[in-house]
Amino acid sequence: MVLIAIGLSADCFAVGISGSMSLKNISRLQILRASLAFGFSQAIMPVLGWLTGRAFADLIASYDHWVAFILLAFIGARMIWESFRAKDSRTETADITKGWLLLILSLATSIDALVVGLSFAFLAVNIVLASSTIGIVAFTATALAFSVGTKMGKFIGRRAEAIGGVVLIAIGLRILISHIA
Repeated sequence: MVLIAIGLSADCFAVGISGSMSLKNISRLQILRASLAFGFSQAIMPVLGWLTGRAFADLIASYDHWVAFILLAFIGARMIWESFRAKDSRTETADITKGWLLLILSLATSIDALVVGLSFAFLAVNIVLASSTIGIVAFTATALAFSVGTKMGKFIGRRAEAIGGVVLIAIGLRILISHIA
């Protein structure tokens, strides 16, 4: 179960690093908010998948990877575009720790957890223990990613937002390719 949780939290970790690289000053509240959002979405999605069962699995499996790809590519492209705008026309870098960005990223990175939950419906799995483990590991991975990402952002400098956008698009492509291939 822990290995499944680590695998599911890899996207949270990558998004946390790429998103936090572009933030200048990040507070503990921002880290907590993002970690809770990612951890909660990773914990609730397997439960939703488990409740839905096998009947709905075929419907979700046919397009879940496209939804994740489109959401991550859109946000990644926006980050890249924002990084190349003139500095005086920019008010502030997009903060992935609040609002719609946080919600979309939390959902996009947890779609795989929904599919895992669907498979749990056919196995002798304690869903409460499984979803709790997945949520705790995702929370921890996200918090760790933010601390690593802010250090990387200071080192990389002003193009950190563009690099973060490229990473988000790459995560979306990896999800898409792994489901198509």
